[in-house]
Amino acid sequence: MHHFNSGWFNVNVTSVGEEGNGGGTNLSGWAEDAAGLHRDFQFPDFTTAWRFMGLVAVEAERTDHHPDWSNSYNRVSITLISHDVGKVTGRDRRLAALIDEIHHTVSVEDR
Repeated sequence: MHHFNSGWFNVNVTSVGEEGNGGGTNLSGWAEDAAGLHRDFQFPDFTTAWRFMGLVAVEAERTDHHPDWSNSYNRVSITLISHDVGKVTGRDRRLAALIDEIHHTVSVEDR
């Protein structure tokens, strides 16, 4: 489990799986095609969306696997693909699962 404390918020994230295809990971809400895994997230406001992105950025740096993403006010769109092999791999699925955990944690904190 990884614990993030920025001074403004605290989040615990559990690592998912090891190297491999990661095909057994349940990725509800993600769509997969030849361009990658895709998911859109919506938050109550810009600050919450930005907090989510900051937490994802920390995990992306830790795993050295970075999303393609965009943000517009309270929406964040993410695409994951392993650019080095040109397809979705276990690394993408594991990062997607971690992103889902972060999303859940941020969503619960804002209730």
